[in-house]
Formats: sequence, structure tokens, C-alpha cells
Amino acid sequence: MDPTKRSRRWLGGALALAVGAGLTLVGITGTAQAADVNVAKNAGFESGLSNWTCSSGTGANTATPVRTGASALKATPAGMDNAKCTQTVAVQPNSTYSLEAWVQGSYVYLGASGTGTTDVSTWSPGAGTWNRLSTTFRTGPSTTSVTVYTHGWYGQSAYYVDDVSVFGPDGGGGQDPDPVVPPPPTGLAAGTATSSTIALNWGASSGATGYNVYRDGAKILSVGGASATVTNLAANTAYQFQVTATNSAGESAKSAAVTARTLPGGTDPRPPVPKHALTGYWQNFNNGATVQKLRDVQAQYDIIAVAFADATTTPGRLTFNLSSALGYANVDEFKSDVAAKKAAGKSVVLSVGGELGNVTINSDASATAFADSAWALMQEYGFSGVDIDLEHGINALYLTKALRQLSAKAGPGMVLTMAPQTLDMQSTGTQYFQLALNVKDILTVVNTQYYNSGAMLGCDGKVYSQGTVDFLTGLACIQLEGGLDPSQVGLGVPASTRGAGSGYISPSIVNNALDCLARGTGCGTFKPARTYPTLRGAMTWSTNWDATAGNAWSNAVGPHVHGLP
Repeated sequence: MDPTKRSRRWLGGALALAVGAGLTLVGITGTAQAADVNVAKNAGFESGLSNWTCSSGTGANTATPVRTGASALKATPAGMDNAKCTQTVAVQPNSTYSLEAWVQGSYVYLGASGTGTTDVSTWSPGAGTWNRLSTTFRTGPSTTSVTVYTHGWYGQSAYYVDDVSVFGPDGGGGQDPDPVVPPPPTGLAAGTATSSTIALNWGASSGATGYNVYRDGAKILSVGGASATVTNLAANTAYQFQVTATNSAGESAKSAAVTARTLPGGTDPRPPVPKHALTGYWQNFNNGATVQKLRDVQAQYDIIAVAFADATTTPGRLTFNLSSALGYANVDEFKSDVAAKKAAGKSVVLSVGGELGNVTINSDASATAFADSAWALMQEYGFSGVDIDLEHGINALYLTKALRQLSAKAGPGMVLTMAPQTLDMQSTGTQYFQLALNVKDILTVVNTQYYNSGAMLGCDGKVYSQGTVDFLTGLACIQLEGGLDPSQVGLGVPASTRGAGSGYISPSIVNNALDCLARGTGCGTFKPARTYPTLRGAMTWSTNWDATAGNAWSNAVGPHVHGLP
């Protein structure tokens, strides 16, 4: 065991090393007893949020910033939720415990409740670096469990927690075992190759928090999930790859090697997404809008999102059922329409979610099921990629894993789009925003739904009403300044007054917002501090509602998008 990975406690006035790392509960009964242990589990958040519960999905595992180890807790207050994260630990009655944490952010609280005596808490007013919080509590005569917690404050940004400490007499729950070096990964396989890249994927290694990729014996890449795309390779060249698994205990032996060859030059399956693109959702159902076959989708649309994939009884696994209401003679006719659109330079992606749809991806197994089934549907129907439109909450950690596994199978030609609701992109601490940042290197565009939300905060802290230039520009600014590339930001709006419950914006206002962001002209009261000439474009729900309104939206916004600088 590496003694630098251990926590510390005072024993008889002298500093002694104690087993454990991360979150530590320190027990003191006069002079600390030899039986004192760290009674918290997953104390350093090295195993995601295992053993922890965060209110309303406000917590997430993060790789940066961390104080020690490979990960920490990131929790983001939202609305009237202060992002409280808790763990119930086993304690002994009539014992004293000392609670400690390292925190970063504004107004971070640390405390313990259900002690049986006096509950305690402490807080930090805020700092941009790690600072220590500590307090002690004593358990009552019949107390066998205590809830320890952290939380932020309303209206504040995300806070971070690492190496939260608590030692004391073992209450019967034991302590986290010291980590052991994980076994070598198995099942390493090469996926899609281009003239300069090769996609790799492998089976997850038990206990691993990361992986190293080796090319011809030399380490070239470190990743968090069980897939990677190796770039900057020479055309028509064979390479040998191996991977290792890592955690705080060390690095495994190398996996079995796999050899893969890049394609000759000029054969890359590049996505046909133009610099400025128009995205439209095509309805695989009849809800009163104009019924279209895919071939009927207006020519202005560069990305066509087929709405929607269907969930199965297996968590994460997708299927697709073509609606009989669209007039297709068979599935092969639909596949021919997909191929024809792609031949015309369009991208056809399969959208996952929607208002009524939900796919659960909250474990390694469900992440793999998603990737495997999405890749199978891409191959069967010819889809160019996927669109993430999950409107009932997401787990950014596991959805990131799912999308990276899918990318490893599909290669760099995959088109990845997202359509979060407005609230989902109000800050970088939300699960959706974190997901977008996690997959930024493989992300095509995020078309936030700027409708059905009511008034919202812009990046300048002011409230803007739906249906205005300020609403679009002030909210898009949050993403543009929050870490996404301008080429990954699009404005999502309804195609007609019937396309959404609220928030319809006339095409002229959409065009003004595009000009404001890309050129600095046509702005309302809010004017961004800089322009974003590479802004991707705009999206609408839906091509069917657009057709119902005589194609007024695509005829006006499409040429404007394509004419951006």
C-alpha cells in the first residue's frame, strides 16, 4: 500500500496514519481508539456516485477539478434545489466522530443529521481553490446510523467535493477496501477506420477508473471509458494496439494486441454536414401535421432527425418501428429514402427520446446495450448517427460512456446531435450540459429547444421572455461562453404556432438572432460581447409542421443559415 494514499488522524497528540482515502469520518472518544476506521463508503467518489444520493439528479462524478485520485463530486443547485448529496453511515452509540471535507465553490455546506444528540454543520463562503471544512458530532445512546451530507446554495453555480473526511469506531459497516490494480482489459477490437483514424473498443475492466492506449508499444492516449479513436495516423498503414486499465493503485498489464490498418487516402467517410446547417425533425407518426415520407422532406434541411427510436424492456436497448400511417409499402422503401437523402448530401440521424419517449442509461450494462443497438440500427437503416432528445432526465456519466462506445464502432463519420430543453442548458453544471462537454470531441451540434419554457435567464443574468431576439441570443450565449464551440451551437424553434405549446418565434426574429450571434447585427437589448461567425445554424420541430404552414419556416430560415459567414 502506498502510505501517501492514506488519511491522517491524531493519536495521543501525535499524527498517525490511518487506513483510507477520500471521504473520512474521524472518531474521537477522548483518546482515539485503535478500532477507529473510515466508516464512509466511496469516500473519494472514485466509484462515481455509488453509496451517495443527490437530490433531483443534481450530482455527478467529475474528473476535473479533483484534489486527489481520479474523480470528485460535482453538484449543481437548480431552482429551489440546493443540490444536497447524502450518505448514511453505520456508527456506534455514544461515540464521537469528526467530519471533514475538501470543497471548492460558493457556499458549500458539510454536516451530519440523525446523530441522536446535536446535529452539526459547517460551511465555506466560497473559494476558487480547495479548502478544508471540519466539525465533530457525538452519537446518542441508541444511534447506529448517521446521515452525512454536503449541499450548495440556491442560485449558486456548481460546487465540488473531494477527500471529505470522517473517522470513528466501526459501526459494523466496515470501510472501503484499499484499491487493487485492475486486471488487463479483454476483448480489444478495432472498429471503423479512415485514412487517418482507427476506432478501438474493449471490455470494461473491474475496478478501473481509466485506460491507457498503446500504439506499437508506446503510450499515446488516456481515456475514461472502454473505447477510443486514435487519430493522426498515416494512410494505408498497419498499427498494433494494446490497452491497460488504471486506478489509484496502479496500471494493469497490457491487453492482447490487435492489428488494424488505416484506409488509403481519399476514402474517409466524412459526415456531409455543412459549416452552417439546418436541422429538422421528421415525424414517424401522424399528429395532425402534414404526413411526409422521408423523400418529401424539404431540400433546405441538412440534418434530418427521424423521431423517434423506441425503448425496449432491456435498459438502454433501442429499436425502431416504422409507422404504418406514413404510407410506406414496406421498410425497404423507407431505407431507400434514407439512402437517397444521404446521396443528396443530407445526414439522417435517429432521434432518441422526445416528449413521451424515454430510454434509461444509468449503468455500464445499459450504456453498452445502447451503443450496440444504436450501431445495429445505423447499419440496418443507413442512419448517419443519433440525436439525443431525452426529456425526462439523463445520467451524464453513463450516457457519455454509451456515446463513446457508439463512436468507437461508427468512427468519425458519425453525426451526433442533441436537443435539450431550455432549462437543461441553463448552466454548465446540468447533466445535459456536462454530457455535451464530455463528448465535445465527437459532437456535431446542440440544438436547444428554445420553446415551451417561459421566461428564462440569459448569460448576463437578466430574464428574457420567449419570442424575442434577446431570448434566443441571451440563452445561446450561455453555451457559447460555457465551453461549446460555436460550430456546436444551434437555435431550436417551432416551425409554426401549432408546432409547440408556446414559444413560437417568427422566421424574421430567428434570422435576426442568427445575425446578432454571427455578425453582431440585428440584436435586441442584449448584444454579445463578441461574435460567433462559425455558429452552426438552426433547428425546427418539425419538417411536418413546416410543410403544414406552406414551408414558410424553411424557405425563410434555410437560405439565411446557409448564407451566414
